[in-house]
Formats: sequence, C-alpha cells, structure tokens
Amino acid sequence: MNQAEPQLFTQEPLAPAACDLSVVIPVYRSAATLPLLCERLAQALGTHPGGYEIVFVEDCGNDGSWAVIRELAARMPHLRGIRLARNFGQHNALLCGVRAARGRIIITMDDDLQHRPEDIGALLARLDEGYDVVYGYPAAQPHTFLRGLASEVTKMALASIMGIETARHVSAFRALRASVRDAFSAYRGPFVSIDVLLTWGAGRFSALEVQHDMRQQGVSNYTVPKLINHALNMLTGFSVLPLRIASLLGFACTLIGVLLLAYVLVAYLVSGTSVPGFPFLASMIAVFSGAQLFALGMIGEYLSRIHFRTMDRPPYVVAETTGDDPPEPTR
Repeated sequence: MNQAEPQLFTQEPLAPAACDLSVVIPVYRSAATLPLLCERLAQALGTHPGGYEIVFVEDCGNDGSWAVIRELAARMPHLRGIRLARNFGQHNALLCGVRAARGRIIITMDDDLQHRPEDIGALLARLDEGYDVVYGYPAAQPHTFLRGLASEVTKMALASIMGIETARHVSAFRALRASVRDAFSAYRGPFVSIDVLLTWGAGRFSALEVQHDMRQQGVSNYTVPKLINHALNMLTGFSVLPLRIASLLGFACTLIGVLLLAYVLVAYLVSGTSVPGFPFLASMIAVFSGAQLFALGMIGEYLSRIHFRTMDRPPYVVAETTGDDPPEPTR
C-alpha cells in the first residue's frame, strides 16, 4: 500500500504492460457488495483475451470500503484501488478512474450489482461493430414518481447538451475506447459530467437494453435534489442553453411591453382617457421584474462557473492508492 500526502493530478501514469480491458467502478458506501462484485467480474472476464483489470475509486464514503479494497487488492493482482481525499461525487470519481485505466477498452459500472458483469460481453460485442461508446440501459427502473421525473429531467438536459439520439438512454454502465479520453485529458473543472466529456472525443454512440437487477445492499445515493443539481450543473457547466432561454424570455417580455404601450397609446388617442387598472399594471411589473431576475440569475450561475475555473479547483484529489507507484502531480 502506498500512502502519501494528497496530490493534485489529472492522469494516472500508465503501467509498463497495459491490459486489454479496464473495469472502472466508483465506490461509495458499498463495502458489503465489493467481494461479490469482484467474484462475478472474475467469472465473467476470467477468459477475456488480453487480460483485464479492476479499478476501484473510493469516493470517501467512510464506511470501511477502502479497507475492503486494500484487502481485495492484496489477494488480486489485477485489482487497483484509488482513494480520494474527500467526497467529490460519482462523475469526478469516474473521471479519476477513466484517466487511471490502462486498458484499450474501458468499462464503467456501479458498485451495487445492479449492473450485471455478465452483460459486459454484450457491450463489447456492440463496441466491436465500430462504435466509440456503448451504453447499457435498463428497460425500466423501479423508481418512485419523483425520482423517475428527476431522472427524465436529467436525461432531457443531457440530450440538449450532447445532441445525439442515444442521450435518452445514457447509463452508468458504459463501454468506451480509451482513445476517447484524449479529448478531455486536460480538463480540470470542478464540475464533471462524464457523458458530456465523452462527446468531446467520440462521434459514434450506441445503446442496448440490458437487465437491471435490484440493489443488493442499502439504498440509492442519488436523491431527487442530487439529480436536479446534477442536471443544473450539466446545463450551466457545458451548455449555453439557459442563457439563450433568458435571452428569449427577455425578448418576449420586451415584445409584451411594446404591445401594451401601443394599446395604451391607441386607447388614449381614440377615447382621450388613460387605461384604468392598477392590478393589471402591478402584474405586468411583476412579470417584467421576474424575467429580469431570472436572466440575472442565469448570468450569475455562469459567472460562478468562471469564478471556480479561475480558482483552478481540481476535479478530484487522490489521497492514497494500492499500487506500487504514487500518482505523479502534473503541476
């Protein structure tokens, strides 16, 4: 085990002998499921030509997961563990693992056994048809109404950013070519969306339906507020759509104001009296004020993103690894 001071870095050094397949799994409070997950991965990939590796990225869940990863790494030479200095979020942990992967092909999946290791072969077969990224999506997920609604909003936001048909079928269960990550190798923003970053270097996407099992332990850590926050981060971090909406809203309010002014002038010229109605006037002021505040809020969101980027906050910080070589800082 290697333990040192937390270091800022954006890419793991490649091993002298790279394998063919890397399975990257962000880990958050899943100590109970990791041994079974490793066992099923070994059964599914034991005969994979070219070899494989498992990369666990422990996102500081503080439940004993890192101790389990260290124990598994001591017994399994093809398993590597990375522990982040604090909880950065699933996509930030994925970015760390994808950059650290040594394989020609990278698989990403969850740690709760809802994604079946036995379906990795189907993703690889579809990838061999010439695609850069393949998603394995479930036909239906047993979510509550609010969770399902929040998930749909997130996918709609992602579809508007990615601009591809398969955006509605995105999933944490992915197969991608390692060459795709070259497009975002220098990305250092604190707000990360792996699916958006993949569009920077991939042009051929596909998706296939796979079985989605029930969670083996615990409950999902993606709550409705977290999903909504993730959707907002995607929209304001990787798209100008909110600014365009604010501009269109401002234009619409201006048009309404011009029409109202024309109505008032025509009524005065025709009847010689002004238009009565304080409630109507107050409501119009409220509409225009709301539109202005909405536009200012959108501008403020983008200014905050610029502020965080100028701070040069890293997307993740590695505190400890199970490998022999420590991560090398890039600055």
